[in-house]
Amino acid sequence: MPTSQSTAAQPTATPDFDVPPEQRPRHIAVIMDGNGRWAQRQGLPRIEGHRRGVESVRRAAEECARLKIGQLTLYCLSSENWKRPQEELDFLMHLLQQYMIEERSTLMRNNMRVSVIGRRDGIPDAVQREMDKTIEMCGGNTGTRLCLAINYGGRAELLDAVRRVAGEVQAGTLKPAELNEQTIGDRLYTAGMDDPDLLIRTAGEMRISNFLLWQISYAELWVTDRCWPEFREADLHRALRDFAGRERRFGGLSPVACPE
Repeated sequence: MPTSQSTAAQPTATPDFDVPPEQRPRHIAVIMDGNGRWAQRQGLPRIEGHRRGVESVRRAAEECARLKIGQLTLYCLSSENWKRPQEELDFLMHLLQQYMIEERSTLMRNNMRVSVIGRRDGIPDAVQREMDKTIEMCGGNTGTRLCLAINYGGRAELLDAVRRVAGEVQAGTLKPAELNEQTIGDRLYTAGMDDPDLLIRTAGEMRISNFLLWQISYAELWVTDRCWPEFREADLHRALRDFAGRERRFGGLSPVACPE
């Protein structure tokens, strides 16, 4: 069951972290929710919540790099988000382009790689150019992978994978009898990446919102009431401590002591 954390406490970041590396997740995925709600509570326009959320992205990414987390995947824009007002969408595209330009020095300083998953339809050419420049610039880095899910939907990803498989079967390069889970996994946007060990969702919602439907089959869920613009390093630490205390059975049974 997912764990929900209250906003009552206001945690502060600590310089040291007490969970040993072997008990930390290799891959953390985050549904960054609550930007608009946070802004409205502050009496600010919704777009200000998105602007403030960029600071949380930077802090979470840098902390994952410091803790040597293998991958951080952030749900930036879902395929359903195109239903939002055009003014908000235009601002989100502007923020994305700005992020790709302004964060390059931070990404390089932290030895971070960058990947983007999702369909490119609808993303302005100028944004795509800056996205590709950043991916190329960080291509030689060897640290934490920052994966941004942009215009992403889990069902669309599965549909694209099935289409690829069907095309290969039709072309005679893949036999139906050879199909297995690896066949699908190798044709997902995330091919070559580890599945998430921990899925964090902010703003208290208890759903996964069409995010990484295949990949999170055995991810541990951690939900906090804090909105994304107020998510800080100490919140990440709390999620990691909770993760370290979980018993991950992957469908098996808990180990029991052998009778003497």
